[in-house]
Amino acid sequence: MSDRPAGRLYAELPLRRYEVIYADPPWDYRGQLQHAGPGAEDTGGAARHYGTLTLAQLRRLPVASIAADDCLLFLWSTSPHLDQAIALGKAWGFAWATVAFVWDKERVNPGFYTLSQCELCLVFKRGRIPRPRGARDVRQLVRDERGPHSAKPEEVRRRIEAMFPTQARIELFARRAAPGWDAWGAEAP
Repeated sequence: MSDRPAGRLYAELPLRRYEVIYADPPWDYRGQLQHAGPGAEDTGGAARHYGTLTLAQLRRLPVASIAADDCLLFLWSTSPHLDQAIALGKAWGFAWATVAFVWDKERVNPGFYTLSQCELCLVFKRGRIPRPRGARDVRQLVRDERGPHSAKPEEVRRRIEAMFPTQARIELFARRAAPGWDAWGAEAP
């Protein structure tokens, strides 16, 4: 892939500024595919489902330009990309805060060290936590069976909405529209 994101994926970001940004980047695995075990066929991988972007390409997206002075970034990361996810949040103008959600997919994927079953949604902060706050009793652990490749559980979106019910929200790298959210990405409507 070239050093620059292509096509609609790199279309202009909206002019609006948001208090909540939710992103599931199309992480590049350098063509690596998932395998079901010795002698089994590959079960796919990100590159089989959508165009991926390197960290350098992701860093160039002007996400800071759509972030309000007080803004939270909820950023999905697979375990192999955890260091890149933290670097990306900082490159986009946010300070690392914590792990917002741990998704137990209730099914395992093969891994190099242990069987992979969880995915993390990190949270970064710019300025202060947006106000007014909604729910403050939202749990970190989400148990929801894995669905189609890379699809995230709707429960996470609902929990973010409960915490920040009145804030302007956008989903980056969105695949569909969600009520109350703006959507941006190659597959966004």
